[in-house]
Amino acid sequence: MAGTYSKIYIHIVFAVKDRENLLQKDWREEVFKYISGIIKEKGHKPIIVNGYKDHIHCLIGLTPSIAISDLVRDIKNNSSKFINEKRYFKNKFHWQEGYGAFSYSQSQIKRVYNYILNQENHHQRKSFKEEYLSLLKKFEVEYKKEYLFEWIE
Repeated sequence: MAGTYSKIYIHIVFAVKDRENLLQKDWREEVFKYISGIIKEKGHKPIIVNGYKDHIHCLIGLTPSIAISDLVRDIKNNSSKFINEKRYFKNKFHWQEGYGAFSYSQSQIKRVYNYILNQENHHQRKSFKEEYLSLLKKFEVEYKKEYLFEWIE
């Protein structure tokens, strides 16, 4: 729409179904690039997509043309199809229901970018559950434990 200007940064986090460690190092970079392409195709700016064995982080420059829930649905649907078509493993791949979405200001982007970039090192010290719960706490998101991701203990 003419005359519409925005600068919205959203950090999206979602997990593999049953929190299985399915995102293997030898092919997950290809999946991250594919997800970046989905984000770009939908008219948004993929700043960084990275993750670890069981979850993904996306930092996105969001345009106000689509709801975040619609974007996450499209990312999950299209990337699941891509992973299944590539036959990275014999069972069918699925993402877990739900996601986290957190907003950041322009001044925080470099720090968030570096945080997402260093996921593998980060998860040597902190579990995904600890990471996700700390994000919810930091952003003061009220939640019900029974609706959070399925955790591997």
